[in-house]
Amino acid sequence: MNVCDNLGDHLVGNVYVKFRREEDAERAVAELNNRWFNGQAVHAELSPVTDFRESCCRQYEMGECTRGGFCNFMHLRPISRNLRRQLYGRGPRHRSPPRSHTGHRPRERNRRRSPDHRHGRF
Repeated sequence: MNVCDNLGDHLVGNVYVKFRREEDAERAVAELNNRWFNGQAVHAELSPVTDFRESCCRQYEMGECTRGGFCNFMHLRPISRNLRRQLYGRGPRHRSPPRSHTGHRPRERNRRRSPDHRHGRF
């Protein structure tokens, strides 16, 4: 999900979402176009663009954009950690096969703190 933080007419309020399945994107557009946000009708449409890396302002990402919110390249607003978890899941998605189990339990870690750690010395 990309949320634009720009103020220019062509980018203000824009949110771009990539779906895995085209049918899900079509359904989201249909449902969003029947909604209102902050007293204004939501206007959703499908985009043929799937990679927005070239549309993002590199200078903004480095904290150096002099054009501010009126830049013609996307200034992306970070989404909250909670929303990111809802959208993408709680943990990393592993593509490797699961590890085989050997039948024995791994050695348990000693959870006691060292004397230095208890007294604030690291």
